[in-house]
Amino acid sequence: MALTPETLIRHELVGLRVRVVESTNPDNVGIGGRVVSETMRTLVVEDDRVWRVPKRGTTFEFALPRTDEAADAEKASGTASELSSETAGRTGQSVDCEDVAYVTVDGARLLSRPALRTEKAGVTTWR
Repeated sequence: MALTPETLIRHELVGLRVRVVESTNPDNVGIGGRVVSETMRTLVVEDDRVWRVPKRGTTFEFALPRTDEAADAEKASGTASELSSETAGRTGQSVDCEDVAYVTVDGARLLSRPALRTEKAGVTTWR
């Protein structure tokens, strides 16, 4: 299964670039970096320091590398432009000059043990 905006919550998050766009704790807004670890209730984000950000009450923006397989799946399902998030369909280039797609996810959708979340099957509410 390709890593696309619809399947993001069923994939491994470690290694993805992330930024906090909204949070119940205003000190967390703007935290960004690479996800280095994940627990049931938190994401551990590392940039020039390590941050433990709670999933509940936080909205995350993930930068997904756009591969040919993911782009084909996105075109087939028409998902990026249909997502309710204002940044879900936004594309651009990262500092490393690779194409990326930005996907905004409510942290409450990520609340579960990472291993169990990635094994869940079925239709997401994003479709």
